[in-house]
Amino acid sequence: MAMADVTVMGAGIFGLSVAFACARRGATVRVLDRRGVAAGSSGGVVGALAPHVPENWNSKKAFQLESLLMAEAFWKEADALSGVQSGYARLGRLQPIPDEAAVGLALAREETARELWGDAADWTVVDAVDAGDWRPESATGLYIWDTLTARAHPRRCCESLAGAVQALGGAVEVGDAPGDGPVVWATGYEGLIALSEELGRDVGNGVKGQAVSLRFDAHDKAQLFVDGLHIVPHADGTVAVGSTSEREFDAPDAVDAAADALVERAVAACPVLYGAKVMQRCAGVRPRARSRAPMLGGWPGRDGHFIANGGFKIGFGMAPKVGAVIADLVLEGHDAVPEGFRVEDNL
Repeated sequence: MAMADVTVMGAGIFGLSVAFACARRGATVRVLDRRGVAAGSSGGVVGALAPHVPENWNSKKAFQLESLLMAEAFWKEADALSGVQSGYARLGRLQPIPDEAAVGLALAREETARELWGDAADWTVVDAVDAGDWRPESATGLYIWDTLTARAHPRRCCESLAGAVQALGGAVEVGDAPGDGPVVWATGYEGLIALSEELGRDVGNGVKGQAVSLRFDAHDKAQLFVDGLHIVPHADGTVAVGSTSEREFDAPDAVDAAADALVERAVAACPVLYGAKVMQRCAGVRPRARSRAPMLGGWPGRDGHFIANGGFKIGFGMAPKVGAVIADLVLEGHDAVPEGFRVEDNL
């Protein structure tokens, strides 16, 4: 089919990834956001692009694996076109193993990772000597080391994609009035709420997350994952720590004592961070679809309108593949949305 003009509503990670994927294929793209690029939760600081555990394989995990393996080329191209550095680097992740039961589980996952990930990446159990100096304490002295996990700076990722879209002839503007032609709605948690109201049922909502950025240069180190806490070194000499998960909140972008508690937890897990200056505290509301997987596909009852939403905690890792799949659907009419990701899976 001839390439159509495409309007993307939302300049967060999903919207900009879709716009980039469409623009790369020659479509004329216009991105609109009433608050600008990365104004919502995509403007955070954490940027942990991490896989689910390699077991109980399903379409969601397979989609995520493919997306994580697409990421290096995806961000290299966007950065080259835009001149903005996303901060992407696949440096792996280290997780302390707390007890003997967890050791057995980690060793079993080592085997399934070989089966499921093949030669693409490793998930292995290592000891403290192998882990090096940048590591949290481990009660067993053992750690999970995976080479699939990567990091990227969320706001700079969005700025890189926005610049890449513009370099390819597209527009990224402040606004909220789509024109003619196909429209992709990537409007975050507010979009999920609006969709719920239109359909008369709950398809998703928002979960607030707070995070902090510390001045500490570990730019060439792996990220750490300790008791649900992400500790992510970035290329600019900062370490991001996050995040909270708050189902109830009054102010979407307000930070409070919960952010300070993140610093305390990070220092307890990794004492080398003691005394590091807090550079930034931030908060945003992440879009969580009812199924917990991304919500992709046509808007029920609206011909020519599509949804790319529900990235929640894995949006940046899923973004390259989400962009490709939605571009397939919008430009070619090819529906490669996997089961579990479809809009109807949330109805």
